[in-house]
Amino acid sequence: MKILCADDDKDLLALIGFTLSQAGYLVVRAGDGTSAIRAFESEAPDMVLLDINMPGASGFQVCEAIRAKSRVPVMMLTVRGEEEDLVRALELGADDYMTKPFSPRTLLARVKALLRRAGLENSAPLAAGRVALDTQEHTVQVGTKEPVRLTKLELRLLQMLVANAGHTVSSDRLLMQVWGHKGSGDRQLLKQLVHRLRHKVEVDPAAPQMLQTVVGAGYKLIVD
Repeated sequence: MKILCADDDKDLLALIGFTLSQAGYLVVRAGDGTSAIRAFESEAPDMVLLDINMPGASGFQVCEAIRAKSRVPVMMLTVRGEEEDLVRALELGADDYMTKPFSPRTLLARVKALLRRAGLENSAPLAAGRVALDTQEHTVQVGTKEPVRLTKLELRLLQMLVANAGHTVSSDRLLMQVWGHKGSGDRQLLKQLVHRLRHKVEVDPAAPQMLQTVVGAGYKLIVD
């Protein structure tokens, strides 16, 4: 399940992203309205969280652009509490509305409830080629082999790679998905995590055929 989160508050965006990633969701982040529209078109998320006050394009404008193309669930996030904003958001097609500040626990509960109402909350495996990832059981199955248990970090990493199978995913994007932040020292942690994951999915971890390094860019999952 992929969720697009758009907010110009970097700290809050990181917190929301980490909260959702911890719960097993794939998270796509955008720091302004224009980026949010581009990310929606390129990532095709299953749900969208939008701050109303954003540079480039407001949350209202982003919601309107999304509703012109899609009926995915949209939740508005804002420090505003005026009735006119709530009415406008709902008239534009938003499905829910939360006023800041809110706790991560409350946000997660509301996200799950909205996904259930939309008929999207399920435990269906995420698959690409021979690779099937079960986010509920924390397992990965390659072909007809027995499912292998994954740690939470391995699960988050493989989620992003499976969702983008055949395409390079940048190291920074993977760091944000797995740990909720990125830094110069974190790339070694990512490299170690990839190394451990290769021992679980590759026939020969020393000569990986599926989980490949793209030098200077990131990693790519190659599937049949």
